[in-house]
Amino acid sequence: MDAPADSISIEHAAAAFAAEVTHWRDVKGWAKRALALKMGFDPSYVSHVESGRHPPTEDFARKADLALGTGSVIWQRWREYDAAKSSTAKPAGLQWTSPDTALIGQSALVVERDAAHLDYDGITYRPSMRRLLRNIGAEPVTRYLARINVDRYPGDPERSNAYYRQNPLTFDETELTAQCGGEPMRWEVKQDLDALKEVWFLFENSDGRFPLYPGQSVWITYGYKVGRDKWGHWFQRAVRLPTERLEVQLSFPTALDPVVWGIETSMTANARPLPTSPTETIDGERTIFTWSTTAPPLHTRYRMEWRFRAQSETTSRRKDPA
Repeated sequence: MDAPADSISIEHAAAAFAAEVTHWRDVKGWAKRALALKMGFDPSYVSHVESGRHPPTEDFARKADLALGTGSVIWQRWREYDAAKSSTAKPAGLQWTSPDTALIGQSALVVERDAAHLDYDGITYRPSMRRLLRNIGAEPVTRYLARINVDRYPGDPERSNAYYRQNPLTFDETELTAQCGGEPMRWEVKQDLDALKEVWFLFENSDGRFPLYPGQSVWITYGYKVGRDKWGHWFQRAVRLPTERLEVQLSFPTALDPVVWGIETSMTANARPLPTSPTETIDGERTIFTWSTTAPPLHTRYRMEWRFRAQSETTSRRKDPA
């Protein structure tokens, strides 16, 4: 859900573009060949772009956005790549490098720990994110990019796009807040779409500035809320920065009889089950599912999905003939 602060390298921006294309193709449920045919490209070209063997192009970004109905998200990733390319003078003879071995630019962040929690009370989803960030670059970090992405009908982008055009998610309803080491953080809107929000969390507030200097580490925490009518039964973590440990915890009312499973998607493989299953514990009237991993590969996406068996059974009984 996040991207590095300040400038990023060409390689990192290209890898982010490739991961975005793969994500939306998976959401659509298309194979690479199907997307290629829709865009008018050779299937091998799509494969080369997603694997990082071919750099992004403006034409590809426009056609992918149109074919996948992303609301200009892929186009935005291409603009970030183009900006990184324009701001970096490549020495003569420099060859294209794999995103897997790419380094982040001057303001480089690593995530020592990423702990995400999602709480649902039957009406409202409340995600909260805690990240221990370390600046391994040469310059102070002054902002951090975060994303809020909702999808009521995953796997059916046309239906979701139509739904959110009529029922857009607004910043006001999210009540977004952020803190850094206990200090409130200001934030600025980077992108405001019907179902996607991107914001810069600033390392400052009305009382002063607190940049993250090279060699320093700090916890940042942010949270928001979204009603069940706009959220959807999934919660995804995207690894956009080098991460040492990733944890996900989902908390649901036990009365709903929740069941949870997970899917892993990377730049080199299609969606597959998580390598380990989430653990389930019951704490009073809450059922909590926990999953974690160490050193997740860059640009891998971990998607938790669920259903509420109590609601499914109620719906089924209503449909049964009297």
